[in-house]
Amino acid sequence: MKLFSGFPAGKLDVTPLPNLFFSELAPAIDDLAELKVTLYTFWLLAHSKNVFVRASELRADRTLAQSLKANDAKPEQELERALARAVERGTLLRLAADDALYFLNTERGRRALEKMESEQLPRSDRAPEPATTAARPNIFALYEQNIGLLTPMLAEELKEAEQQYPAEWIAEAIKIAVDQNKRSWSYARKILERWKTDGRAAKSKKKTWYDEYGKFVKR
Repeated sequence: MKLFSGFPAGKLDVTPLPNLFFSELAPAIDDLAELKVTLYTFWLLAHSKNVFVRASELRADRTLAQSLKANDAKPEQELERALARAVERGTLLRLAADDALYFLNTERGRRALEKMESEQLPRSDRAPEPATTAARPNIFALYEQNIGLLTPMLAEELKEAEQQYPAEWIAEAIKIAVDQNKRSWSYARKILERWKTDGRAAKSKKKTWYDEYGKFVKR
C-alpha cells in the first residue's frame, strides 16, 4: 500500500461535487472502477473549458490508467466497462461518434448533448437520452433547491416519504413550507401527514374569524 503524505498547508485547488453525489449516487455505486472513472470525470470537467471529455482523452490519461490497474483486466478494458456502467446508471451521457464524447448528466451537460446531437450528427447516430433526465426533479433535488443541504438521515426520510405520498403532494408541501418561510422538512412532513389524515382538499379551506371563535359568541 502506498501511504498518503497528507494535504499540504496553504490554499488548495478543489473540485466541486453536488450534494446529491454523496446522498444518492455514491451509495448506489458498487463498482470501484465505475466510482474512480466517475470521480475522475468530475475532476477533468471541473478544470476544463469543455463540457465533455473524449474517450481518447480518458484512454490516454496515465493517472487514470494507473488507478485502474488494481483489477486483473487491462486498464483499457476496465475503463470501457466503467464508462458503460456510468452511462447505464445515468451519471454520464454518451454521444456516439468515432471518438465518443461523455457529458455529466447535469442541466449544462444535457443541453450541450442535445445541441450537438441536433446540429452535428445525423439522427441515426444519436444516442438515446437516459430515463434519469426526466423533467420532474427527484425529491432530493427538490429538497436541496428549496430548503437546504441534505444529510444522510434526511435522505432516508425523503425516500420513505416517496413511498408514502404522491410526488405532487411532496412538491406542493415543500412549496408551502417555503412560502410560509418555514424551510424545514419537518414542516413539510406535517403538512403531508395532515393531508393524509384530513384529505388534501382540506388544505385550501381557510378558517374564518367565526370558524375560530364563533362557538364563544352568543346568538
